[in-house]
Amino acid sequence: MIKNKILLPISICAVISTAFFSTASMASTGIEFTSQDWQVVCDNTRTCRLAGYQAENNSEFPISVLLVRRAGVNAVVDGKVKLGGAKESSSKALMQLGNRHRISLFINDRNYGEIKPFSAAAGSADLTATQVSALLEALTKSSKIELVLRNSRWQLSDKGASAVMLKADDAQGRVGTSSAFIHNDAATKPNSRVLSPKSMPTLRFVAPNPKAVSNTNKKFAMRASQLVTLMKGTIKEVDIDCPNLSDKSPWRVSRLNSSQLLVQHDCWTGAYNTGIGMWVINDSKPYKPKLVTTDATGYDKGKITSVLKGRGIGDCLSKVDWVWTGSGFEKSHESTTGLCRLIEAGGAWQLPTYVTDVKIMS
Repeated sequence: MIKNKILLPISICAVISTAFFSTASMASTGIEFTSQDWQVVCDNTRTCRLAGYQAENNSEFPISVLLVRRAGVNAVVDGKVKLGGAKESSSKALMQLGNRHRISLFINDRNYGEIKPFSAAAGSADLTATQVSALLEALTKSSKIELVLRNSRWQLSDKGASAVMLKADDAQGRVGTSSAFIHNDAATKPNSRVLSPKSMPTLRFVAPNPKAVSNTNKKFAMRASQLVTLMKGTIKEVDIDCPNLSDKSPWRVSRLNSSQLLVQHDCWTGAYNTGIGMWVINDSKPYKPKLVTTDATGYDKGKITSVLKGRGIGDCLSKVDWVWTGSGFEKSHESTTGLCRLIEAGGAWQLPTYVTDVKIMS
């Protein structure tokens, strides 16, 4: 399959052994770490999101819990739950009826009460603070964790949870403090050592002007063979990243401003994904082509998007966005939707590794 490497950054369809599987470690744009049935994804603000699932061999009862903890001394942990909906689920339909049908949390056969009402807009239901506290304690050791609705029981796996909790503690500077997920009564470090949140980078989005008049007053014209030669110089491994660069598919050119153009060409086709090459070039010599990505799936009015499936049924995705800032495209968002566990079409959660504050300039 072409472009198998696109699956690696999102860590969603690899066969996870009993050992840890780490897709990225302390990357500049965030952290992703997966251990068995749990994963943690921390973004560039140091917010960490931990997602757990049913055991991989229990696909008849898919379920996922999301725990979110922001950086900082006084951060609390919020919890949400989703029942599997990649397949039709009468139980999920019952949840959507509201207060009449609620899920109850059982830990080691003890009932911790009903979770909050299901939100149709969010596709999930919130856990109470008491339930979150009980769940965090249970996940640090071997526990039977079940979400119960009428006569149906969904079992949340505890396998790998303590490993990802420790990774989250490390990412937020909590190891050895009382605010850590994994702690003991003899915490040696004060909570003042906990890392503070980082600010989101700010980007200025500038709307392209496709009707701008070229500074040279000449219409851009270049043969396909010339474009191929020009763009090859921007790609390290053309045969891997853009094997279709020299084929007969059309080149698409969009004006960004009076001197710059966005040039697009199909780059690769896989079993269930395709990638488009996106370059910014000057409309006259020196052209100075700059590659944005070879994995794009769309472009619209100054925004480039890449949305790639982790597998054919589309229950797990990775996403990257770039926005036009007036002189170039800058990455504005990067995320995964979590493991491929049949939670729902389009993926279970938004787990960003990179977030920005995009300001729209008039």
